[in-house]
Amino acid sequence: MATVSKQPLRVAIIGAGIGREHLSAYLELPEFFVVKTVCDLDEQRAQSIIAGADIAVSGDLAATLNDDNIDIIDVCLPPHLHFDTALAALESGKHVVCEKPLVNSLAQADQLIAASERTGRGITPVFQYRYGPAMQQLQALIDAGLTGKAYMASLETHWNRDADYYAIDWRGTWDGERGGAVLGHAIHNHDLLTHVLGPVARLSATCATRVNAIETEDCAAVMFEMQSGALATSSVTLGAANDTSRLRFCFEGLTATSGTAPYAPAADPWEFQARAPLQQAAIDEVLAAVVPSASGFTGFFEALHAALNGRPGREVLLQDGRRSLELVSAIYHSSQSGARVSLPLGPDDAVYESWVPRLQGRNAT
Repeated sequence: MATVSKQPLRVAIIGAGIGREHLSAYLELPEFFVVKTVCDLDEQRAQSIIAGADIAVSGDLAATLNDDNIDIIDVCLPPHLHFDTALAALESGKHVVCEKPLVNSLAQADQLIAASERTGRGITPVFQYRYGPAMQQLQALIDAGLTGKAYMASLETHWNRDADYYAIDWRGTWDGERGGAVLGHAIHNHDLLTHVLGPVARLSATCATRVNAIETEDCAAVMFEMQSGALATSSVTLGAANDTSRLRFCFEGLTATSGTAPYAPAADPWEFQARAPLQQAAIDEVLAAVVPSASGFTGFFEALHAALNGRPGREVLLQDGRRSLELVSAIYHSSQSGARVSLPLGPDDAVYESWVPRLQGRNAT
């Protein structure tokens, strides 16, 4: 998907909600990107996030998608609008950045993969949790051969979301949000799990709605069996007293434990503790040589720019977005059926067209 350019890549942000955070990251990288337009039906909200910067504001999505002065369409809309917008952007010759969840089903993900191949334009799903010093350190330890075999991992996504959060009409609904805590909150930590430990072979899950009066789940417990043989657990709730995320990876040679920062775990200091007979000094030597790069959205966009200019390797791939949706599909299927679900999932699986209960088995929009 290389688009070699000596000039900054020109971006249009579609949606001024999470788009505000995207804009802040782009503005930290002026040598790589220039935001030309923020497009939102609520033009006043769009005006509020540009804060007087030399950025156009538009309420016309079609005109923005067809603007020849745009290289990248950054989709920051509610989930049920992602597929149509991303597909239209590809067809208009633009590269696409798309917030999580990428789309609403594996079927839609596969249609986007086909459209990306046909148009020669790339799609980059947003998984900014991957970027930060801690993940660089863990990768350096893996590359140095110090972790050894993976044994076990545990993930906690324990956040607090009350009725005020769900006052936005599309949140907490199957039609608008397409899922609950599994889809909208734990998806980042589940991406980190597979980013570190590789593909999932099987999983079993239970989801429940215990905290808020909503359609979708706000609690979940998941057990993963990785293809490598490692095991992992994920505990998810939106009923915690505050927002914390915690990850712990137990390897043959060491244990890696995150802090509790909820939205940027890779930017928070981690503990890397040797497991005998490995000596702590060997770990500390590798860690000392790691030169930190940018965290969060800034690191994500740096990696995207490098990939579009012929230096791939750190960017999030379209297949990563599909893999995240495969986990979502399998978790909901396991919870709804009570069965342990094997992966990968394909067109013959009940949740391929949709994980939404009333839409399973037929084409979902």
